[in-house]
Parts: sequence; C-alpha cells; structure tokens
Amino acid sequence: MNPTVSVVVVNFNRRALLERCLHSLEQQRFRDFEIVVVDNGSSDDSLNFLRAWSGGKDMPALRIVALGNNRGFSGGCNAGIEVATGRYIATLNNDAVADPLWLEELAGAMDSDPQIGMCASKILLDADRRRIDKVGHLIYLDGLNHGRGSGEEDRGQYETLTETLFPDGAAALYRRAMLDETGLFDEAFFAYGDDADLGLRGRLAGWHCVYAPRAIAFHSRSATAGEFSPLKAFLIERNRIFVAVKTFPLPLLAVSPLFTLVRFAFHAYGAIFSVGSSGRFAASASRFGLAAAIVRAYASAITHMPSMWRARIKVRQAIRLNDRAFVALLWKQRITLRALTLGT
Repeated sequence: MNPTVSVVVVNFNRRALLERCLHSLEQQRFRDFEIVVVDNGSSDDSLNFLRAWSGGKDMPALRIVALGNNRGFSGGCNAGIEVATGRYIATLNNDAVADPLWLEELAGAMDSDPQIGMCASKILLDADRRRIDKVGHLIYLDGLNHGRGSGEEDRGQYETLTETLFPDGAAALYRRAMLDETGLFDEAFFAYGDDADLGLRGRLAGWHCVYAPRAIAFHSRSATAGEFSPLKAFLIERNRIFVAVKTFPLPLLAVSPLFTLVRFAFHAYGAIFSVGSSGRFAASASRFGLAAAIVRAYASAITHMPSMWRARIKVRQAIRLNDRAFVALLWKQRITLRALTLGT
C-alpha cells in the first residue's frame, strides 16, 4: 500500500546538513511515510552518503533521485513529487530538521478538512530556536512575499491552528489532489518565490491553507544560496514579478509597479542608513551588488514575460476564487511596507 505522506528533500552539496535532516525524519512519531531525496547534481559526496545510508531498523523507505544538473528547489521538488507515491507531499529543506511531531501534526491538520490543500509549519531558526523564521506567509501587493512573524521571539503568540496565505516550502505539506489540479512548482523560478506561486495558484483554485503550530521545524536559513547573496537578491526580485504576472487580477497587476516604487524608496533608505534587509545586504555585500542584482532581475523578467503570460492564461482558466475575493484575501494577509523593508 502507498504511504500517507511522501517527504521530498532536495539536496545540493550539503552532505552534513542532509545527514541531520534525515536523522530528524528517522525520529518522527508518525511512521506512515516514505522519503524521496533528490540530489541536484552534487559534486561533494552526498550521493555516496545516500547510497550507503540505511538509517534505523524501522526507518521508512528511502528513494534516491539523482539528477545530472542543478534544477533548483522547484525542479528538484518536481522530480521528487513525480516518483512519490503518498497522497500528501511534504517538502523539507536539506538545511532543516524536523521536530518528532512534525509529520503527525501536519497530517492531522490536513485530515481535518478535505478543502485544505496546504499546511504550513512553525519554522524556527536553528541557530536560535527561540526566534521565528516564519509561521506561514504574508504578501506585499507587488508580489513580494515575507514570512509571517519573521525575526520575532517565539513567545507563544502563534499557537493557534489558523488560516495563512500559503506555506513556506522549507517545511510544508501539500495535498496531492491539489497538485494534480494546479500543477507542480514552476521550474522557471529555480528557487525563491516558487512556493508563493504554487500557494497562490492553489488559493485561486479554491483550496485552503492552514498553519499548524505544533508542526515545528528548525531551519538554517539560506545555507545553500547564502543569506545576502546577489543570486538570492536576483531570484527574489525577479520571481516576485513572475508571481504577480501569473496570479494577480489585472487591476492589481496594473498598479503593482506603484507599490514597487514605494518599496524601492524604503529599500534605498535602508541601504543608505544600514536599516532592514537592504541595509544588511549592503553591509555584507555592496550597494552596487544589490543594484546590479535588481537590474539583472528585471532583464530576466522581461525575457521570460511571454512564457509567464501564457502561464497566467492557464491559471486564469482554472480559478474558482473571483477577483474580489482574491484581492480581499491578499489584503487580509498583507505585510506592511515598514515591516517588509525596515523590520519595524
């Protein structure tokens, strides 16, 4: 019989992190699951480790998908989902470790309502397990997403099973029936924002998303791409354009550049006065590097625009949530500009 859950882990040159991740899965109290590890063409000894690794005697089945090249988070997840057999698909970053109750809590939340298509975890920072990485996601009205509660001390303020916009792919659960309807991750994203795109497509199709507070994972954030790398800045800015083009109603899409201009003004302030995410990026890299990454992001977005518009048409053909209800959802689950850019 097929397992209830297939856990998909994507790896690229992070053998030590991968070992920690797999050991956390070995300790899950929920046992009806399989593990699918997708290796994105690693050049370290990740594959040798996987082929030799047996885990404990009661360890769920481990399946290995070895890709010849790096297809990013989105492509790696898709390769794993394509061979997975569970009716629920969990995604867990290789730089994350799961609490023993993680799968049990996610599966229980999913089982509670057949209209739930996605479940979000409480993701805490592995380096400081009292601090929140994210507990679901919020969105700014130009397509940029941000983790709900990101950076806050975990004082018990997010302990209620509640609706959230979409889960973070670092530790999430998806209903296969939803994925069959909406399609998988969009591989044009490569990484960052691909979970936002999938989540918003799911919401447009009428599926719900809940946050399960006792489904806890600990995340070594950006261990693969780097917390403030130019590559991460490029992907985040380009992919938020992809999200807006594919999912936003036309009136909101038309005015979204105005939201972006205001956001850039706040980012510029942060970079100059060393405040917020842009200030931290400028401190760790350079203001020129940040500006160059943004220019490259827009050039790439323009290049991909025809394919994104075709994808938009396909998404719009399958929606069940009308534009008014969707905009109301985005407004309810929005992040303020100051919180997004300056962290206040």
